[in-house]
Amino acid sequence: MNKHMLSLAGLDLLASAVLVLDPEGRIIYANPAAENLLESSSKILLNQTLSELFLQNEELDALFQGALQQAFADKRQELTLERLSREPLQVHAVVTALDQPETPVLIELRENLQQLKLDREERLLDQSQANKELIRNLAHEIKNPLGGIRGAAQLLELELPERHLKELREYTQVIIKEADRLQTLVDRLLAPHRRPHIVGDVNIHEVCERVRSLITSEFPNGLKIRRDYDLSIPEFRGDKEQLIQAVLNIAHNAAQVLTERMKAGDAELILRTRIARQITLAKVRYRLALDLHIIDNGPGIPPDIRDRIFYPLVSGRDGGSGLGLTLAQTFVQQHMGVIECESRPGYTDFRILIPLP
Repeated sequence: MNKHMLSLAGLDLLASAVLVLDPEGRIIYANPAAENLLESSSKILLNQTLSELFLQNEELDALFQGALQQAFADKRQELTLERLSREPLQVHAVVTALDQPETPVLIELRENLQQLKLDREERLLDQSQANKELIRNLAHEIKNPLGGIRGAAQLLELELPERHLKELREYTQVIIKEADRLQTLVDRLLAPHRRPHIVGDVNIHEVCERVRSLITSEFPNGLKIRRDYDLSIPEFRGDKEQLIQAVLNIAHNAAQVLTERMKAGDAELILRTRIARQITLAKVRYRLALDLHIIDNGPGIPPDIRDRIFYPLVSGRDGGSGLGLTLAQTFVQQHMGVIECESRPGYTDFRILIPLP
């Protein structure tokens, strides 16, 4: 490594994304913050051009050309960078002309929404804690009288006169069945608090493969599950069964909303794993984190519930219990992680971030 590349390595610790380009506009260096912001590893980013990385990037390309021609020392501008199949990036860009023939241009990108994102994560965490406490207390309050109601209905059924048993038993059975349904719902609400956290070594790709197998067996026709794994991700300490359940809940929801796409034969579910670097989760900075994406090409989450999808009993699907995402969030939070969601028609991406050793 020459002296110049060694000096670039010093940019690794910066919190803002840094790209260094050669005279042809190819990326020859990307720091970890750039990998995180652009959701791609440096191996993928290197040798890409700005036009390959961003769509309709005339403003950024004009800044690059100006720096290349030494028209300015540096220039700052607010930009919206369009990307294929991903949300646009709202960034503050600083383009600097370097006195280096091999690396004449440095681009620094700072996401304007980062602080808003951190504030939203903190608010969601507080709301989640309040929800869990409310659910636990409410479930216990429902559980006790529920057993009494069911027992009373059974005793009443035994006391029914023989001549009216057939017609009246229908009513007692309604009470018993509805009590059983509510009991199942209460048990699901209490499940995360009852089940012990069993910690062991977790290979996230074993988790993904188990989920893929379960989804494939339930939806064998019309659904393509694509795997995009980074096999360098290390094992970490966690509860494998909880993580399987969390990923399965998200993937199963995705598969259920892909019914129309399945009929057309173009339903797709993507399981993607990456390593995120220098990332903040719940106000704690981590050097490395698992970055797991569950992406579908379904209709997207309805706008009216998009901000409430992790609340208990909120469902965007007829017949849904509204507990799948709540439980997934609980299990991920028990691993010191977070779940984020980005959705629009034709593209929904649930992102699970969990600290790595």
